Amino acid sequence: MMNNPIDTTMAEALRILRSGGVILYPTDTVWGIGCDATDPAAVARVYEIKRRADSKALVLLADSLDMVAKYVHEIPDAAIQLVEVNDVPMTVIYPGAYVGKTPAPGEKAVADRHFLAYNAVAEDGSVGIRIPMMEFCRNLVYKLGRPLVSTSANISGEPTPKQFKEIPQEIVDAVDYVVNPRLERESTGVSSQILKVGLRGEIEIIRK
Repeated sequence: MMNNPIDTTMAEALRILRSGGVILYPTDTVWGIGCDATDPAAVARVYEIKRRADSKALVLLADSLDMVAKYVHEIPDAAIQLVEVNDVPMTVIYPGAYVGKTPAPGEKAVADRHFLAYNAVAEDGSVGIRIPMMEFCRNLVYKLGRPLVSTSANISGEPTPKQFKEIPQEIVDAVDYVVNPRLERESTGVSSQILKVGLRGEIEIIRK
């Protein structure tokens, strides 16, 4: 029997994610809408909830560089150095992801746990991944065993909520589970910086 509320919310969040559901959860930055990043049907629901075009990529969370390495072709040395010395939330855009099959018109998309969902990555095959600086998030991703979608909990084009109370009720009602809002005390309320890293060490600042 689990009496710890964090253990309870962790177990329920995992149950929902493993069943192809969508959760609303606090991260080390802002609240995120999340799902299993290898499940294209779940990813499609995230776009629907945000009312956002699926031609845009999503930020993902991984628990470690070891997990990142399972889903990208190569981790540039510059990215490893950035992650190792980083002391603030940072999303790195990696140049090439292992991507699942894009379904033909009328064909149902199928999840393959060894590949990121085709609709979770950018059109050029790159993918933005952050290793969260928050124990709950890292443990959630670790126990899921796969990257987790982490897109801000707002309708596309509207301001990013910094606290749970700012999240539109439309989004709260649309997800399958809301993680205990008390965990947001570990969030900064500020979106992460985003850096794009090339295979030859090129670094481009996308967002400071």
